[in-house]
Amino acid sequence: MIPFGKSRNATEGGAALGRLELSVMEIVWQRGESSVRDVVAKLERPRAYTTVMTTLDRLYKKNLLERRKAERAFLYSPRCSRDDWERERADSLLAGFFSRSEPSRDLLISCLVDAAGKYDEALLEELEKKIRAKRKELLQRSGR
Repeated sequence: MIPFGKSRNATEGGAALGRLELSVMEIVWQRGESSVRDVVAKLERPRAYTTVMTTLDRLYKKNLLERRKAERAFLYSPRCSRDDWERERADSLLAGFFSRSEPSRDLLISCLVDAAGKYDEALLEELEKKIRAKRKELLQRSGR
């Protein structure tokens, strides 16, 4: 598997996926190498073969899938893990916020803290631990 961040089109791969694209990726992440027929059979909601074929081709062009010819069909496999894909999306989102002015940064931090507290109090605690660890690491790097 090629490291996702090293792919030729990593910025496209970091983009959000549509519902069908995400469903197809979930199947390929779970199954590994899959044909169009394999994916059609695993989808929760029936889809036309040509629709799934087009979706797999689009994901290939977005550099999220590799493909190889096997007889008369293509077999698709993921170029990155789900974790790598999610990390790329998060990195992209954060890079956008941090490249802007101070108010955008404040909004990002405020929303992150509010969401962590709202959805998972333990996550808020984990966030605090990670901040302390990162500060310690930065201090050690700077020699203080």
